[in-house]
Amino acid sequence: MQADADGLRGSVSSYYAERLRQHGATPAGVDWGSAESQLLRFAQLLKLIEWDGAPTLLDYGCGYGALAQKLCRTDEDFTYTGFDLAGEMIAAARAHVADTRCTFTSMESELRLEDYTVASGIFNVKLQAGDAVWHDYVVATLDHIASLSRRGFAFNMLTRYADPHLMRDDLYYADPGRYFQLCKERYSREVALLHDYELYDFTFLVRLSDPPKPMAR
Repeated sequence: MQADADGLRGSVSSYYAERLRQHGATPAGVDWGSAESQLLRFAQLLKLIEWDGAPTLLDYGCGYGALAQKLCRTDEDFTYTGFDLAGEMIAAARAHVADTRCTFTSMESELRLEDYTVASGIFNVKLQAGDAVWHDYVVATLDHIASLSRRGFAFNMLTRYADPHLMRDDLYYADPGRYFQLCKERYSREVALLHDYELYDFTFLVRLSDPPKPMAR
């Protein structure tokens, strides 16, 4: 399973590195259709954060640092770590974000427990992987994200309720009900599912009070 996960991560990292080379540090460079849709997704994810007390935030799959750029335009007191598997993305993020509240890394070993973790778009591109294999990869990644989060984590996924003619074979369209049950049973009793904004995806906000529970898949 670890070898499969490493292979998937490598393939996805290469995919996004190529997107960055083609489109630069833009929403298209991380496979989003527009800056407006990217910002709308950020707005959903950030509903998790309680800004009092200078929270620490991990952006898991930070791309070229678009979320960091958004946060740096605010007066909020926070500490941000951006992580991405693609070294090219981290180089672009460092080039575009000089705020001392923000650091970036492509090394998993450098990640530490933070108050909150957010993940935008990291579960969308499955490439040639089958849905069952990709689901197992999603769950393993969510387990890891939960282990890095003290107060909660948020993530988004493309929805199976998208218009069929717009769906791509290389993307993963998830059943929100399936992942709601997973989050409630595996991670927390405090789970919000946001599926009421004008995009073909949904967002989960998972607030943590107890350690995640092991559960067979």
